[in-house]
Amino acid sequence: MKRLLGLFYNKPQCHKLERSERYSARFNAWVNSTDCKELTTAFHKAYHYKKAGMHCKYRVQLVLEENRQGVIFFYDPAISPQAFSYLFDHLKDQALLLGYQLKSADKRKIDHERYTQKTEAYYLTPLPKDVPDSSLCNQLYGNILIELTLVNNHPGFIRLIANKITDPFFSEPLPFVELLDCVMQPTEKLQSRN
Repeated sequence: MKRLLGLFYNKPQCHKLERSERYSARFNAWVNSTDCKELTTAFHKAYHYKKAGMHCKYRVQLVLEENRQGVIFFYDPAISPQAFSYLFDHLKDQALLLGYQLKSADKRKIDHERYTQKTEAYYLTPLPKDVPDSSLCNQLYGNILIELTLVNNHPGFIRLIANKITDPFFSEPLPFVELLDCVMQPTEKLQSRN
């Protein structure tokens, strides 16, 4: 009976995701440290190893569907929980530099019978801009969803998903692997363009 009644009372709680000044200062210090580069490089490598069917230090899962592509980065005890949270925010900041705007930032909490699930999410859309020499709106990589899921306050995984806009007035999306290169290895991407 408790389980049945729980269905009616354990509704998700949703709030705006905001970071404190203290969190932001620590995040900025992390972004400018070697820890940031080491973690993004390790997960970037893990993605490519997974695509090639090879074993890697960190566990990832590819998301390959008709109108969406992405990757799930699983937490590993070798990573500090704080650094994993910083990675989530770093992905959002890097996407903003690519011509995206933040449409929503929220956090949800769901109390299940045996555990509590918290999910922080950023939803980003391309800034309105036409493809040069065409009447098509440039969708860049599509709409981007970045989520950090925690179970009982322990990090679980980060999802980075690019959803294709299927409207005929939009361009075809750029390859997901290019998005991943840009958000995980931005300095290398800039150097290869120069």
